[in-house]
Amino acid sequence: MSKILNLLQSVQAIYTDDHFVYTSGKHGEVYINKDSLYPHTKVTSQVCKILAKKCSDLDIDTVVAPALGGIILSQWISFHLSKIKGKEIYGVYAEKDPVKTFIIGRGYDKFVTGKNVLVVEDLTTTGGSVKKVVDTVREYGGKVVGVCVMVNRNKKLVTSEMFDAPLIVGANVPAKAWDENKCKLCKEKKPINTHMGHGKKYVQSKTK
Repeated sequence: MSKILNLLQSVQAIYTDDHFVYTSGKHGEVYINKDSLYPHTKVTSQVCKILAKKCSDLDIDTVVAPALGGIILSQWISFHLSKIKGKEIYGVYAEKDPVKTFIIGRGYDKFVTGKNVLVVEDLTTTGGSVKKVVDTVREYGGKVVGVCVMVNRNKKLVTSEMFDAPLIVGANVPAKAWDENKCKLCKEKKPINTHMGHGKKYVQSKTK
């Protein structure tokens, strides 16, 4: 088992054999609860130091992540990259927007336009969310030199080709994900976990 998975297990951030609803809307039985990691700043720093080392050969000016959870990753990874490279690496984030999928606001665009950017994400199942951040960085004139993912749940689908940039993965945790109408857990009538992921919103949407 990779060191990152050991660190995640140490803060009880890995759950298996349950029924979860992911950000993508798909269902699955494995869940990485990043919210169990982030309150533990020492462990979070250790995870991000490993990721920073994996990316240290890339020419990076700025680290960009999607809000909210990714903000913590972008800060810690840029902190450790700055130490490794001996120069300041900026850490900013892209936030969701009702008109465009993501925007880089708050004046952060000046740290993206014309810069070499590392896009980071905590978890990927389909890669759709981080792909939108990659596209947003390019729209703002940033050069995406790499995509770094803490945990990838689908290494066959989420690849470098998807982003047209090198993909750096902290740990691969194979986890099947099904569309709602094909979910074997739904067919087995296994209760949805409403404490983690998007289970609560999903259940509420079904009871309206």
